[in-house]
Amino acid sequence: MRPSHIALAVLVTAIWGVNFVVIEVGLDHFPPLLFSALRFLVAALPAVFFVGRPKVAWKWVVGVGLALGVMKFGLLFVGMNQGMPAGLSSLVLQIQAVFTALFAFVALGERPGRIRLAGMVVALAGIGVAAADEGASGPLLGFTLVVVAAVGWGVSNVLTRKAAPSAPFTFMVWTSAVPVLPLLALSLTFEGWDRDTQALASLDLTGAGIIAFVAWVTTLFGFGAWSFLLRSHPASSVAPFTLLVPVFGMSSAALFLGESVSPLRWCAAALLVGGVALASLAPAPRNRAVQRVDTPAPARPVEDHEAHASR
Repeated sequence: MRPSHIALAVLVTAIWGVNFVVIEVGLDHFPPLLFSALRFLVAALPAVFFVGRPKVAWKWVVGVGLALGVMKFGLLFVGMNQGMPAGLSSLVLQIQAVFTALFAFVALGERPGRIRLAGMVVALAGIGVAAADEGASGPLLGFTLVVVAAVGWGVSNVLTRKAAPSAPFTFMVWTSAVPVLPLLALSLTFEGWDRDTQALASLDLTGAGIIAFVAWVTTLFGFGAWSFLLRSHPASSVAPFTLLVPVFGMSSAALFLGESVSPLRWCAAALLVGGVALASLAPAPRNRAVQRVDTPAPARPVEDHEAHASR
């Protein structure tokens, strides 16, 4: 990856790490499913009327919208509302890197090399160390929901890679519109009309600022940039960067929420950073699908036609 792309990936993961603290505060203002619905509503409107139609098949827009909006964020917010701490949630969610690599192998034929696999093992060892440090203290239901949310993130990574949107920001705006109604329906079903209307009626500047941050900064900018990176590089090269999220998540949770960070947890963070560095510097996996997207061959009309059809 280019140094500028590495810097962009690190910036996005820093924003996503801090976002766990913002979510924790936001759950004091909104029920979790309503909170997630408002996040995507503000991300989609009014931008959806100005960015034009996404230049990908609608099945990718709907698929990513449901996997990312309903499955990942809906379950993440509910899991944190069930008692999962912000720092621990930022850690557990990074299991998505394993799911992404697995789904990319099955759906895209991306075979990670030995160096990248070694980097992922080192990084996952960091997750294991941190989980052993305080993972047992987390509630079982919340823990399970965050793990399933990680599956949703892995699915959305691979679907985004498959869609290869030429305009990532436009793609993110439209995928943000997809989960709004399903999340609102789920909120009304499980959280109730009275609880939702009470939260909306008591909306203040803090609540509005939280919604703006999670909608515009973490969703539109964060996932727009992430879509660009997934279009430019194999999913198994981009996904390991998310293992930096718990480093920023734990640090910001300790700073702003007073969550303790033990020496063992810092050891886990060091393993995560080392594993990400090893995985990101490894040669990209070689397969025809990746070569067509990343380095299209000029003057070969048959392959160009195949590349266009694959999108």
